[in-house]
Amino acid sequence: MLYVLLFAAGIFLGWLLFGSRHEAHEHSETEAGTQVWTCSMHPQIRRDKPGKCPLCAMDLIPLTTSGEADNIADPDVIVLSPEAAALANIQTTKVSRTRPVKEVHLYGTIQPDERRLHSLSSHVNGRIEKLSVHYAGETLHAGQVVATVWSPDLQTAQQELLEALKLQASQPELLIAAREKLRIWKLTDAQINEIERTEKASPLTDIVADNSGIVVAKRVEQGDYIGQGSVLFDLADFSVVWALFDAYETDLPYLKTGDNAKFTTPALPGKTFQGKIAFIDPTLDPVARTAKVRVETANPQLELKPGMYANAAIHAALTQYANEIVLPKTAVLWTGKRSIVYVKQQGKDMPSFALREIELGPSLGDACVVLAGISDNEEVVTNGIFAIDASAQLEGKRSMMNTNEKNTATNHATLIVQGLCNMCKTRIETAARSVAGVSSAVWETETQQLHLTSDAGETPVDAVSQTIARAGHDTEKHKADDNAYNDLPDCCKYRK
Repeated sequence: MLYVLLFAAGIFLGWLLFGSRHEAHEHSETEAGTQVWTCSMHPQIRRDKPGKCPLCAMDLIPLTTSGEADNIADPDVIVLSPEAAALANIQTTKVSRTRPVKEVHLYGTIQPDERRLHSLSSHVNGRIEKLSVHYAGETLHAGQVVATVWSPDLQTAQQELLEALKLQASQPELLIAAREKLRIWKLTDAQINEIERTEKASPLTDIVADNSGIVVAKRVEQGDYIGQGSVLFDLADFSVVWALFDAYETDLPYLKTGDNAKFTTPALPGKTFQGKIAFIDPTLDPVARTAKVRVETANPQLELKPGMYANAAIHAALTQYANEIVLPKTAVLWTGKRSIVYVKQQGKDMPSFALREIELGPSLGDACVVLAGISDNEEVVTNGIFAIDASAQLEGKRSMMNTNEKNTATNHATLIVQGLCNMCKTRIETAARSVAGVSSAVWETETQQLHLTSDAGETPVDAVSQTIARAGHDTEKHKADDNAYNDLPDCCKYRK
């Protein structure tokens, strides 16, 4: 009997020591069995173990149904395990109010300052006996002799001066008139006094430059006959130049005269030039839908040459949106009509996130202004937002695509459109979105494909193609008119 009691006591103690551990182990295995693995791009895929998505071959991410989810009051809150949040690389940012600054990118060319263009003309008629300027590009200085002209009319005027000099005593007005005539022909008082002293009339006279500059056009040759007022050379002063940029109508509200502008040119990599906006064209190009923005900049070393391409970045302070919340664009999901973010829930043991619809203001490049929907010091998800949204779709909760309302069917279509640069991209997408029924349009530079989406009904591909052709871009269905194509900026000329 003693051995039996000892044996029974040993079994009881073994059950106390190891049985509870086994039950805890089984319980943990049960909890682990609730682990769900899904694809961030295809949330309809559900697996009970890690692996690859059968549709896109992406690594499946863990999605847990934690026991805490049952205790969340809001049914739209998404709860992830710490492991799932770490694997999805969930990152949050605490929002605050700031003074938003919009960065506007402009593209254009360097042009001469039109106020510094001059024409050098002849003040007498006759024949060019000697020409001192032989080609365009020469630099002239004020007072430099550029040509010697043989003029019989000038010789006759000098002889009239000598005759009037003889009648000075009786007719002094005649001498005054003769001197004034020579002054009109740009003879100096020293030259007139020399003629009176030597009493000799010469048919030759020198033409001197009134202004300094570079010869941009040579209009005469030695031996040519010219008239009074004939243009000999066109001069330009490039010490100050204009950078003329094309600004789209959507960017014009953020630009004003006096703003500082920094720009670069591919011809001088690594160098940055700056100036101020001096003029904004009050009219809009009806084809390109752009207005000219003029930036004046000093060019003492003559590094900037007319015709060079230029890329400008202007930081415009949005005073009308002062002290507003600014969010990174990575925190926002756009659905066409809605803009949503995921806000981290405070005071929860497990990572919990709630969907929030917001109202957006202007875009700031990599960020955007929030007008409503977010409060100060709230934490929004800035990385891994697609993984959270996929979890919401998987659990049937409100998400980017699921509003718990009757969804409107969308239709998609593609169209091949010819173009080259970002200016082409903006022009093509703007023209496509102007067609009724098109909700979104995205053009890819590499593939030349325009992706179209319409909210209801068939996507009007033919109407979009015709509208884009009228803007100057060939499509697979319509060819742009030559006049519309020729009106495109040089950087957008895609035809060979």
